[in-house]
Amino acid sequence: MDKILIIDDNPAVGQALGLLLKLSGLQSDAALTPQAGLTRLEAGDISLVIQDMNFSSDTTSGEEGKALFFAIREQHPDLPIILLTAWTELESAVSLVKAGAADYLGKPWDDAKLIATVQNLLELAELSQQQQAQALAQAQRRRALADKFDLAGLVYQSDTMQRLVEMAAQVARADVPVLITGPNGAGKEKIAEIIQRNSQVAAGPFIRVNAGALPLELMEAELFGAEPGAYTGLNKTRIGRFEAADGGTLFLDEIGNLSLSGQMKLLRVLQTGEFERLGSTQTRKVRVRLISATNSDLPSAIQGGSFREDLYYRLNVIELSLPPLKERAEDILPLARHFLAGRPLSLDAVRTLEAHDWPGNVRELENCLKRAALLAPGERIEAVDLKLPPPRQSRPRAAFEPGEQQLRDVLSEASSISEAARTLGLSRQALYRRLEKYGIVLNEL
Repeated sequence: MDKILIIDDNPAVGQALGLLLKLSGLQSDAALTPQAGLTRLEAGDISLVIQDMNFSSDTTSGEEGKALFFAIREQHPDLPIILLTAWTELESAVSLVKAGAADYLGKPWDDAKLIATVQNLLELAELSQQQQAQALAQAQRRRALADKFDLAGLVYQSDTMQRLVEMAAQVARADVPVLITGPNGAGKEKIAEIIQRNSQVAAGPFIRVNAGALPLELMEAELFGAEPGAYTGLNKTRIGRFEAADGGTLFLDEIGNLSLSGQMKLLRVLQTGEFERLGSTQTRKVRVRLISATNSDLPSAIQGGSFREDLYYRLNVIELSLPPLKERAEDILPLARHFLAGRPLSLDAVRTLEAHDWPGNVRELENCLKRAALLAPGERIEAVDLKLPPPRQSRPRAAFEPGEQQLRDVLSEASSISEAARTLGLSRQALYRRLEKYGIVLNEL
C-alpha cells in the first residue's frame, strides 16, 4: 500500500496531515528534521514525500527546503515531492518545481486540493511504474529473441515491431512463400533478411530483385533469364534471378509491378519449380524460397484486373504487415541514435524528430540524420540541423496565453496545480511562469 512521508519540524502539521491522509485511506509516517526524513527514506516503502521549506524557527528563506529537496532527488530521482510553502517562500518553491518537484501547496493548505494532488501523483507514479515494468519486459523479450534468432541488426523498441519480428522468426524455417506488405522505406527488405537468415536455406544464395526498378520489357529476362537473340542487343546467355537463387532465397520487391505474363510464369515456378528462359524451349527446374513484398493494394489490383488472384493467394500463404514509422513512434529515437553512431541529440532535436510524421519512413529518417551528421557545425545535433518543417500547431495560439482573470478562474475551480495546467493546455512550469508574471499567489485564491 502507498505510504506518504511528511517531513515538517512542527509536530502538529505532521499529525494533521497524517489524520487527513488516513481519512482518505492513505498511510503516512512523519519526520521532524531533514536528516530524520532522509533516514526514513532509506528504509524504503515510501511512495511520495510532503516536505516543508523551513526547519529552523528563525529561517524563512526556504534554503533548508531546497537542500532537502536536492538530497532526496539525488537518492530517489523518481519520487514525487510536494512542497508546503508560505507566501514568503513562493519563489523558492517555484524554482524547485522547475527543478522537478511534483507540485507545491500553500499554508494553510486546502484539504480537498491536497488530497486530490496526492492521489493524482500516486496514480501517475503507479502508471509510470507499470510503464517501466512493461518496458523492462519488452527489453527482455527483445534480448530473448535476439539470443535465439539472427535479427540482421534490426533496431526497434516498439511492441508492434516485436510481434512482427517474432512472427517473422517463427515462419522463417517453414518452406512457404511470405508476403511482406507496408509503405516504401518502412524496412520490408530488413524483415526479408531476417526470414532468410533463419531459414533452412540460410546457407544458400540470397538474391534481391526490385521489380519496381525494372522496365516491363526486361523484367521477365531479369527473373527467368534469356538466350542470345531473345531481344535486341543480347548476344550471350543471361542467367535469371531464379537460377541464381537456386537452393536459396529470392526476395522479390514491388511484386505489384510484375506484368501479367510475368505473373503467369511466376505462378508456374511457385507451383512446379519449372520455367524457360526467354528464347528457349528447354525447361529448367529450381528450388527457391520466395519472399515477396509490396506497397500496393493487391486486392484492389485484382479487382482492377492488373494482378492475378491465384498468384496472390499463392504468394500470401503468410502475410507480414509492416506499419509506417509514425505508427511505431517508439522506434524513432533508437533508430536515430543508431544512424548517428554516437553523436548526441539536443532535447529540441529529439522533440522535432518525434513530432515529424516521417512520410518516407525509416529511409527518410536515415537520410535526414546522415545529412545532419555531415553538415552540423557542432558535435551535438540540434533541431535546426535536421532541416525538418516545424510541427503543426494542435491548439490555437490563444490557448497558450491565458489572461490574469482566466488564470484565477481556472485555479479557483481546479483541485490541483496539475489539473489547472492541463485545463489551460500548459505545462506546470509554464503555468508557474504566468503566476509570477501576474503576481498571483496560490494561497490567496
